[in-house]
Amino acid sequence: MDELDIDIPKRRRLPGSVKKVSLGGLVILVLLAALYYPIGMMLSHSINDDPDFGLVAGPDGALAPPQTAGSEAVRLTIEMLRREVDINPWTPNDPFFFPTAALDNMPNYQQGILYAISRFAIEMADQIGRSRGSSQVDPNLDKASGLLKYAGDVWVWDPAVSLAPTATSEAQYRAGRRELEAYNDRLARGEAAFERRSDNLLATLERFTSDLGSTSAVIDEQIRNHAGDVFDFRADDVFYQTKGRLYGYYLLLRGLKHDYASVIMERQIDAAWDNMLASLAAAVALEPLVITNGAPDSMIRPSHLTSQGFYLLRARTQMKEIGNILLK
Repeated sequence: MDELDIDIPKRRRLPGSVKKVSLGGLVILVLLAALYYPIGMMLSHSINDDPDFGLVAGPDGALAPPQTAGSEAVRLTIEMLRREVDINPWTPNDPFFFPTAALDNMPNYQQGILYAISRFAIEMADQIGRSRGSSQVDPNLDKASGLLKYAGDVWVWDPAVSLAPTATSEAQYRAGRRELEAYNDRLARGEAAFERRSDNLLATLERFTSDLGSTSAVIDEQIRNHAGDVFDFRADDVFYQTKGRLYGYYLLLRGLKHDYASVIMERQIDAAWDNMLASLAAAVALEPLVITNGAPDSMIRPSHLTSQGFYLLRARTQMKEIGNILLK
């Protein structure tokens, strides 16, 4: 029997040039993936702690709030929301495939600012934006206070909560900002309340004082439990969340000084108010390259949380002193 003569085709090899192109493309892809996060982080990272934010230069060159008929504190709240949500990317809720998801300090800073804003929005709805406790809550302020309490880490889809899309943090904050804008427009037209009484100012200061006390407890716990640790990965979280809150309160209190100018002058607390703002500004200005949580008495490693806590408590003490004067 004759053997069958079967012609088996030989496997074709890729030309060397094709191999080089494929290998080069793979290398480029790996490099792009490796650079995606660091470059994206550098382009997005922004911690804006400008103490003169929202001020404009007058004819003499001096910085001052713009001439508006509404509330200066509410205007600054609106501008902070616009800056942190629309101008800067809102980073605390970014999923893992965004380069900003790898950021640490900026998300904590933004969360701190929003927390201060949410506290002020509650105070506006409960006290300042209504004539008396028995009067009706302003509808715009009521909606804004609820929207601004929304969690800051909610993205469009969270399978741990629901399989359906949900409202993002940015969407809620933008809606809250629009409610504040509507309120301030109505206030400028004389259609909304903004009670410039000393008892309302006192209640607002007490709310801020209470929150600063809570913040100091967080700092104290971190120092007591982790001071001197070789690696303390939460120290920078505490530092920047606190920095964000203090910056938010600084701008809000600067705006309230303008809104309550007559009360402050009448009670002769303008110098005390400026000292309080100076302490807050000093705390906000702290910006070490690397946050370390050394022992408070260490000669080698600084304790940045201790330094921040000192200015925080100094501002809180000055705030309480102003409150005591308003009580008289």
